[in-house]
Amino acid sequence: MKCEILYPGAFPMVRVYLDANETVKAESGAMVAASPTIDIESKMEGGFLGALSRKMLSGEKFFFQTLRASRGAGEVLLAPTVPGEIVLLDLDGVNEYMVQKDGFLAGAEGVKIESKMQSLTRGLLGGEGFFILKIGGIGQLVLNSFGAIHKIELKPNEEYIVDNSHLVAWTSTTTYNIEKASSGWIASLTSGEGLVCRFRGPGVVYIQSRNPGSFGNWIRQFIPVSE
Repeated sequence: MKCEILYPGAFPMVRVYLDANETVKAESGAMVAASPTIDIESKMEGGFLGALSRKMLSGEKFFFQTLRASRGAGEVLLAPTVPGEIVLLDLDGVNEYMVQKDGFLAGAEGVKIESKMQSLTRGLLGGEGFFILKIGGIGQLVLNSFGAIHKIELKPNEEYIVDNSHLVAWTSTTTYNIEKASSGWIASLTSGEGLVCRFRGPGVVYIQSRNPGSFGNWIRQFIPVSE
């Protein structure tokens, strides 16, 4: 499997080249087009319980698409639902990523996806929900963001603070705590930055330039209210 990002920027696609009998797993509904040699299957990644936990507890779609080059080599075009950038990561079987529920777009056959339960405090206050995706294995991983994606590399014990709604993914080598953005709750709420994550390296954190919740609130003001 080889990936190429097309039209980098706000409205990208990713072209996935598959050899005969190769597969790629993708977020449900991500396929834009494909060669006639490609077959589409629905698969519950991690089995029924894993799929059910993603659907019920993290808001993820119940199924992933599995696209297989059953009748010879071909290509698949994939695109995310929201406008934003795409990043390609190579998994080596050692390093793992924690990914927020909307960040996964696609992965090679050797990429393993699990639902990871967070602590009660992180689930209630963190903004990502009780479940996030734990992604490891071997092969290329394709992530997408809402807005531009920015990479932060942390040295051992180096810290960085990120607004929860701007998180995309982070390596499992990093640790983080949930904190108030300001010294008091009232100041945190009135500043518009209620809760943040304080990450500590070593590791890598990927963040997105746009906040989905804030964008939704901005859109809502233009929707007529029915009486």
